[in-house]
Amino acid sequence: MAAVISTDICIIGAGPVGLFAVFEAGLLKLRCHVVDALPQPGGQLSEIYPKKPIYDIPGYPEILAGDLVDNLMKQIAPFHPTFTLGERVERFAKLDDGSFQLYTTDGTEIQCRAVAIAGGLGSFEPRKPAVDSLERFEGGRGVHYMVRDPEHFRDKKIVIAGGGDSALDWTNFLANVASEVTLVHRGTTFRGAADSAEKVQKLHEAGKIKLVLSSNVTHLHGDDELLQQVTITGNNGQAETVPVDAFVPLFGLTPKLGPIGDWNLDLTDDAVLVNTEDYSTSLPGVYAIGDINTYPGKLKLILCGFHEAALMCQGAFKYIYPDKKYTLKYTTVNGAPSM
Repeated sequence: MAAVISTDICIIGAGPVGLFAVFEAGLLKLRCHVVDALPQPGGQLSEIYPKKPIYDIPGYPEILAGDLVDNLMKQIAPFHPTFTLGERVERFAKLDDGSFQLYTTDGTEIQCRAVAIAGGLGSFEPRKPAVDSLERFEGGRGVHYMVRDPEHFRDKKIVIAGGGDSALDWTNFLANVASEVTLVHRGTTFRGAADSAEKVQKLHEAGKIKLVLSSNVTHLHGDDELLQQVTITGNNGQAETVPVDAFVPLFGLTPKLGPIGDWNLDLTDDAVLVNTEDYSTSLPGVYAIGDINTYPGKLKLILCGFHEAALMCQGAFKYIYPDKKYTLKYTTVNGAPSM
């Protein structure tokens, strides 16, 4: 059995607001463990639009979403946070001593003294294409909605479907990993970054991948255990069935409030109501920051989430150490406040 993870604050959500909360907690010498259902930190910034420019981060007239995530990871590195990625917090309980016990979908147990929900718009579920027999080959049988470990596709034949950044980026990357890569897109132009689309085109022209435009994957075929073939149908009705080891539809993610909606927190319109003094929820010791919360005047901006994270950590410190005083100093003085 895996060891139980023990920490001061469990942060649910590894998006930019959750990552910055690690920094603010670190200044207060609070340890953090971060849980996210996605396989890498960054939330939407990493998964959906890593190359999208962001314009409202102080000190950066423009910064790419992926670069912002990289900078946040560097900023929190001195505080040595720990992570559980690719798992979703499924169960939640408050103990008699005021601490909390959380369990993920894979059975990871986390014991903490405060909980910060920084889940963005909630947990994300993949947008699934309308393909016959799709669910039959889920669960490790050949259909993958995320690329958790590129090595899983080493020397395999894969078909990727999609026209956004994720489809383009993984096509470019897996061209050097898989034995065969086919990218299927229903249109003739891509929604992703022009540079990534250009790289895909060059790989196609060099014969390193196969690019199939104006087409969709329409059928999956295999035995009771594994996917073996997919049928690709063009907009003109012509169809071709090709052998595959894996089908990777990358059509983005749909936000869902998920299990958080069953935690008896005060909600409105699928958002968690908070007190703006410290962004506490209706359950003492549980806080909500970023897009998942709501209050009068709420703005869904990363900038505002950073502000919420700072005040949340102050409130969490008081909850964890109700009798302990601390002196907040400027971070330019010594890098961390003394206590």
